[in-house]
Amino acid sequence: MSSAAPEPGDSDARVGGPQRSVPEPRPGVAGWFQDRAELVVSVLLAGAGAVVIIDAMRMSTGFTQRGPVGPTAMPLVVGALLVLVAVALAVDVLRGGRGAAEGGEDVDLSTPPEWRTVALLVGVFVANIVLIDIVGFPIAGTLLFWGAAFALGSRHWVRDPLIAVALALVTYVVFGELLGVTLPGGPLEGVL
Repeated sequence: MSSAAPEPGDSDARVGGPQRSVPEPRPGVAGWFQDRAELVVSVLLAGAGAVVIIDAMRMSTGFTQRGPVGPTAMPLVVGALLVLVAVALAVDVLRGGRGAAEGGEDVDLSTPPEWRTVALLVGVFVANIVLIDIVGFPIAGTLLFWGAAFALGSRHWVRDPLIAVALALVTYVVFGELLGVTLPGGPLEGVL
C-alpha cells in the first residue's frame, strides 16, 4: 500500500475539517464592490433600524404611558439592535468575511416551479380574507392552517384538522385574552 500525498485542495486531508477558501480579489472599483456586495444588506439593516428609531421617537405616549417603560421601549430596542447588527456585519465584510456558500441545497434550477402549490396557498389565504368576517377567526383560521398544510403536501386526514383547530383556538385566545386584540368570533363568539 502506498500513500499518496494529499492534494492542496483536498479538504479531507486537512486537520480540523474543511476550511473556507478565500477567492482572489477582483480588480478595480467595480470588483471591490462585487467582493463586498453584502454591504448592501448592512445598509438596508441600518436604514430599517433608523426608520424604526425615528418612528418610535415620534410616537405620542401621553395616555398610554403606565410606568417607566412605555410603548416606545421595544421599538427603540429593536431599532438599536438592527443598527448594531448592521455595523457588525459591515465591519465583518470590510475585514474580508463572507457568507457561506449554499452548496448543500438540493434545488434543481432546471425544474419549473410548482404553480399548483402556489395557487393552492394563494387560494387558502384569499379564502381566509373573505371568510374571517363571515365565520369568525376560529373557523377561518382552522381552514387557513389546514389548507396550508394540505397545499404543502401533508395528507394526514385526522391529525392535520386537529392541529389546525388547536392552532386557531390558541391563536384566538392568545390574541383576545393576553394581547387584548379582538378577533372576530363569528358564530362561536359567545362560546369562546
